[in-house]
Amino acid sequence: MSLLVAKIGTSSLTDERGVIDRGMIAQVATQVSALRSHGHRVVLVSSGAVAAGLEALKMERPKDVLTKQVASAVGQSRLMRVWDDALDVHGLVSGQVLLVPNDFFDRTQYLHARRTLQRLLEIGVVPVINENDAIADDEIRFGDNDRIAALVAHLLSADVLVLLTDLAGLFTADPRTDSSASLIESVDEVTAELELAAGSSGSHRGSGGMASKLRAAKIASWSGVRVVIAAARRPDVLVEALNSTPGVGTQVRAHDRRLSARKLWIAFAVDVVGRITVDEGARRALVDRGVSLLPAGAVQISGDFGDGDAVDIAGPDGKVFARGLTKWAAADAKSAVGLRSAELAEGFPHELVHRDDLVIIPAT
Repeated sequence: MSLLVAKIGTSSLTDERGVIDRGMIAQVATQVSALRSHGHRVVLVSSGAVAAGLEALKMERPKDVLTKQVASAVGQSRLMRVWDDALDVHGLVSGQVLLVPNDFFDRTQYLHARRTLQRLLEIGVVPVINENDAIADDEIRFGDNDRIAALVAHLLSADVLVLLTDLAGLFTADPRTDSSASLIESVDEVTAELELAAGSSGSHRGSGGMASKLRAAKIASWSGVRVVIAAARRPDVLVEALNSTPGVGTQVRAHDRRLSARKLWIAFAVDVVGRITVDEGARRALVDRGVSLLPAGAVQISGDFGDGDAVDIAGPDGKVFARGLTKWAAADAKSAVGLRSAELAEGFPHELVHRDDLVIIPAT
């Protein structure tokens, strides 16, 4: 028995008018039923609440965040109604789960979220997950459901994460503009160059794009979960993804290493707003001994970051090898570069980045 997490985005769940495509949801529900009939468990991560809300309100897609949140509040129950009806046809019961970042980074909330989702699966419910967009603050939100899906896959130790999109997978170029583009069927490592080549924009109806899916694939693969990026409208795509059918889409290999959810977030999901360059001694100490980064090991501070912001950590060769949440603001950190702990002004922490907030990231 396998556990599959499937994420389907707004661009795949809506038609060209931005209206929820009930036929598409019915198609996914049929595949979920087929998987369940063979003993597999399925978790759905579904976008589309904003689109459902705009349809109900008869509004065009707004540009301001607050109106989008209002639309999400109106649309979430309507979206779930469509999922409820589609799954009910197959005798399946869905359960809505709205998540926020703290559910992954607070240990108590993390364990509670896992127990709840596991219990839903145990009693045969199909969890349908979304971000709690209606009340999410820009400072404390995921930003896209690809990230949520990757973290849920980690949370539940899923066998495979399927990221459904309106393309057949990752291509050598944009197939919508380049007829010579070919499908990349297998990826061993999601590199920065690969993410850059994928571009950052999605469709006008969604918030993500292929780069967003590659970031999510990096999170999942580094927690030991195989990832498939595939076309939502491909017949039996979920079954084929689970079975690793050749040509189903782009498959990203799972790593043997498994990071905690919090360190996955730090390494791959948060927005980096600065950089700390360290000397070779500090680089070796961080990589080999897992210590905290002290001001004494820093040689240069770049960016305008504050306490708690994410920063890249680079060696003397300029290559980024770690990422962490800093305990200093940039202006203060610049004045402390190279200072030993005994030389720091009273009241300042001894660590620029504490080891609990620091993760060594793969070379890209």
